[in-house]
Formats: sequence, structure tokens, C-alpha cells
Amino acid sequence: MSSVIDILLWGVLPYVVLLVVIGGTIWRYKYDQFGWTTRSSQLYESRLLRIASPLFHFGILAVLVGHIVGLVIPKSWTDAVGVSEHMYHMLALTIGIFAGVGTFVGMALLIYRRRKTGPVFMATTTNDKVMYVLLVVTLTAGLLTTILSLWDTSETSYRDTVSPWFRSIWILQPDVGAMAAAPISFHVHVLFAFVLFMAWPFTRLVHAFTAPLHYLFRPYIVYRSRDRVTRSGSVPTRRGWDPVGTQDRHNSGYRGARSGGSTRREKSGSGSR
Repeated sequence: MSSVIDILLWGVLPYVVLLVVIGGTIWRYKYDQFGWTTRSSQLYESRLLRIASPLFHFGILAVLVGHIVGLVIPKSWTDAVGVSEHMYHMLALTIGIFAGVGTFVGMALLIYRRRKTGPVFMATTTNDKVMYVLLVVTLTAGLLTTILSLWDTSETSYRDTVSPWFRSIWILQPDVGAMAAAPISFHVHVLFAFVLFMAWPFTRLVHAFTAPLHYLFRPYIVYRSRDRVTRSGSVPTRRGWDPVGTQDRHNSGYRGARSGGSTRREKSGSGSR
């Protein structure tokens, strides 16, 4: 029998998080499209950014793929293709630790750069600081959960507890008992992840929803240089930096010349008299 706390945490809270994420994203897109940006600081510093940014982004992508595989693919499917529990466990640990450490190191470099580079630190908002705190806490909890499974094999029971609960959410039949039976480390990790996801639409992390994936499939842009040799029948081109007299300058010079000439003729006429 699940307690009221379990029902609220694992049966009600997931749908509250989904509503906040979906509603907040729609609100952000409708009322803050100009703020839908990463607010890039590459202009201020690029040496550390060239190392930290790819390390963080590729690491977080590997973490995301690992979570999708672990939570979405049922245990029966991997058993059917001949992947033993030990093999799955070692593969998940290897990929999880490398991805987690890479993400953590990349984020640590980003935070160090933001704190030590004056212009970057001046451009850091309170919203950014809260975002970094949530990222650090959530990633640390997940990394500790993975490391703890090296000494306690019961930590791998997420395939029998967390995974069925996660899949049950999407069919609107949350298996509260399964999640309640998961180790406490998974409870902590999931709760911090809930807080991070609810804050996601209101931080710069929202740019992940509009990643420019279409650039990978966009056709090449063809650049054509101007021909130096004038073709027959074509109009000769002139360089854009050649001085060009304006209509006003031409008219004023013409009037001045006429005025000066007239004056000189009048003086010459009076002298001869």
C-alpha cells in the first residue's frame, strides 16, 4: 500500500512537472522570443570556451542517450537479444561514468571561466547562477548514484523499479509502488531532476528545444566571385569605393562657378570704365 507522500511524489508531481515544462515553454516562446537565446559570451573569452563547451554539450548528450536507453527499453528486450544483466550493467557503468565525468568537468570549466573572466561574470544574471546550481546538484546526484552501484549491486534495480515507473507515467497509469521501492539515491536524483526541468523553460537552457539540427541537412551555399574580365555584351562594372559626386554637390558647385564668374566679369567691366 503506497503512502500519501509516495502518491504525491511519484503519482502527482510528474504531471505537475510536465505541465510546467510544456506551459512554460509555450509562454516563453509567445512572450519572450527575443530572450530565447544562450546569451553567448564567446566575444569576451574563447580559449576556455573552446574546451569547456564541447566537453559539456557532448557529455550531456551522452547522458541523455544513456537515460533514454535505461528508462525506455524494457529489461525483457535486452534479454531477448542476448544481453546479459552483467554485460548491461558494465556497459551502463562505463558509459555513464565517462559521460558524467565529462559533463561535470565541462561544466566546472564553464563556471570557472564565468567567475574569473570579468566581462563574462558581469554578464551573469541571478537566473544563470540558479541554473548552474541546479545543474551541479542534479549531475552530482546522478553521478553518485552511478558510482554507488559499483559497491552495491542493489543500486542497479532501477530496471525493475524506476524504469517501469517512468514508462507508466506516459500511459497515465503511474506505478507508484515501483518507484517507492527504488533505492533512496534514485529518489534524490529524480527529485532534483524534477526541479531542474521545472526551471528549464525560464532559463537559458530553453535553447536546447530549438537546437539548429537543420544545419546538418541544409544544402551548401554557393558563393560566386565577380568576373574580372568583361564579357562581350555586358555592362562594365565599377568598384564600389570609387568617389561618386552627389546631385547636391554638383548643383552647388555649378551655382558657385556661375556666381563667381559673374562677379569677376562685373569687376572687370567697372575697371575698364
